Amino acid sequence: MADFIKGFKYVFASFGTITRPGVRLYVLIPFLINALLFAGVITYGATLFSDFINTWLTGWWEWLRWLLWPLFVIVAMMVVFFCFTIIANLIAAPFNGFLAAAAEQYLTGIKPDSGGGLAQLPGEIKKALASESRKFIYFILRAIPLILLFFIPFLQFAAPFLWFLFGAWMLAVEYLDFPMGNHGLSFPEQKNRLRQKRGLAVGFGAGILVLTMIPIVNFLAIPVGVCAATRLYVENFRSTV
Repeated sequence: MADFIKGFKYVFASFGTITRPGVRLYVLIPFLINALLFAGVITYGATLFSDFINTWLTGWWEWLRWLLWPLFVIVAMMVVFFCFTIIANLIAAPFNGFLAAAAEQYLTGIKPDSGGGLAQLPGEIKKALASESRKFIYFILRAIPLILLFFIPFLQFAAPFLWFLFGAWMLAVEYLDFPMGNHGLSFPEQKNRLRQKRGLAVGFGAGILVLTMIPIVNFLAIPVGVCAATRLYVENFRSTV
């Protein structure tokens, strides 16, 4: 439990890191890409919606405009809230290796050899896609049996608790991949190191899970998670053999 609490605290102690010089660039780029993407989609949707109501809601039906526009705003806000984190994670993935390298340089004064700059972005995109694919397969192979627990009498009561632990573990695997990957650790090696300090890893993942549930603040969950994972790696996993 002490390791769990310690890992949990790493998440909420890392907000300041994302604002540091040399680190914030890799936070701002994916955030701005996402913001511009969603602004463009919402603007385009608002234009189409405006054309629709101006064309069809005329005469006696014009009063419905005052009802439909607030409805459009509510739906647009829901789309941003539920989709932002998912799409942001996909867009940010190639930048997260750079962010982890910048955070490690801030924490230790030494930049990992594989933590290059934006000139290496094409190679980092290829690396990120391969890494995310491995993690997705790892997730699916374990998620399916856990889903079945919800349909087994008596065991179904333990299913939500097991899902929480599994979700926390997967988030630890997801975010610690970035600093560990910068040091050339393969996916099996990463899992082996995390298993050696499972309580610490699950506590960290639980912190990320809680962070993603807080509206507005969850927009920062990805960069904070990467910086927290880097600090966790530097202070607890780097010397693990």
